[in-house]
Amino acid sequence: MAALVRRLCRRSYIPVFGPGYRMLSTIENVSENGKSMNLYSAINQALHIALETDPRSYVFGEDVGFGGVFRCTTGLAERFGKSRVFNTPLCEQGIVGFGIGLAAMGNRVIAEIQFADYIFPAFDQIVNEAAKFRYRSGNQFNCGGLTIRAPYGAVGHGGHYHSQSPEAFFCHVPGIKVVIPRSPREAKGLLLSSIRDPNPVVFFEPKWLYRQAVEDVPEDDYMIPLSEAEVIREGSDITLVGWGAQLTIMEQACLDAENEGISCELIDLKTLIPWDKEIVETSVRKTGRLLISHEAPVTGGFGAEIAATIVERCFLRLEAPVSRVCGLDTPFPLVFEPFYMPTKNKILDAIKSTVNY
Repeated sequence: MAALVRRLCRRSYIPVFGPGYRMLSTIENVSENGKSMNLYSAINQALHIALETDPRSYVFGEDVGFGGVFRCTTGLAERFGKSRVFNTPLCEQGIVGFGIGLAAMGNRVIAEIQFADYIFPAFDQIVNEAAKFRYRSGNQFNCGGLTIRAPYGAVGHGGHYHSQSPEAFFCHVPGIKVVIPRSPREAKGLLLSSIRDPNPVVFFEPKWLYRQAVEDVPEDDYMIPLSEAEVIREGSDITLVGWGAQLTIMEQACLDAENEGISCELIDLKTLIPWDKEIVETSVRKTGRLLISHEAPVTGGFGAEIAATIVERCFLRLEAPVSRVCGLDTPFPLVFEPFYMPTKNKILDAIKSTVNY
């Protein structure tokens, strides 16, 4: 592997984004000339653009050479060659460690962890190496070109080892960013921003939505800024905050609540670290109430950090305690998955109890 690093790093570094890329402040600014595609196809298109616009970008991981388990890397090896898109051994620690070294030499690295559940063997490399690389040298060198992709969350039949949501573990670590998209258009723009960001990024992809989420996605090169949340539904009675696949469930709950006369404001956080505190604070100061929902277990989930921050900033404006509707404090079940999940009805009940507090 060391020999491969030396061979890859012989080429001169040319940081190219291409003449057509754009930074978009909101998804509404995206060109309407799009093509209907699902989330995994949008990820695949973003990877094609990243490899095409930067000659020192690389994609690697377990089985990515033939397209990967979820087909996100389909066609990349054939188009860009096996020296830039290649399989690795089944060793997550090695995948990330290799990526850190390759990024430290000025390359743009997209490393895939096949399932987020298996990112834990690489935890030391991410937390103690990638996150601290820039700081240990006083900014003389860094591995900011590293992006780690990982499918996370429930899939309907994944059980203990293919359903977990580990984002909160990495939100405790200064030096990395954590990004989770909710839809195909968001996934493409946020992934390109993550790849081109000068900091290491852990990019979690909601595998439940790989094929279920379909919408028009612009085929051109565009980026959506990191650390900018979005109000995707305006309301006046309560603020709901979530990310990833959970936004679909929360939006359904908002529609049902509207039928009962409750106006819900729904915010997609998009980037968990560093997260957009200001947009959430502004919303809560207007509504006076906050509900947070995520698939990960409630104890120690990132929702607790949001709740604590908003209580500090908006204590005198709150009309009710902050509510959290999350996964249960148990290993992710198989046949009991419907009981574990923060469902629409659970969220709707929490909305009504918070508003009526």
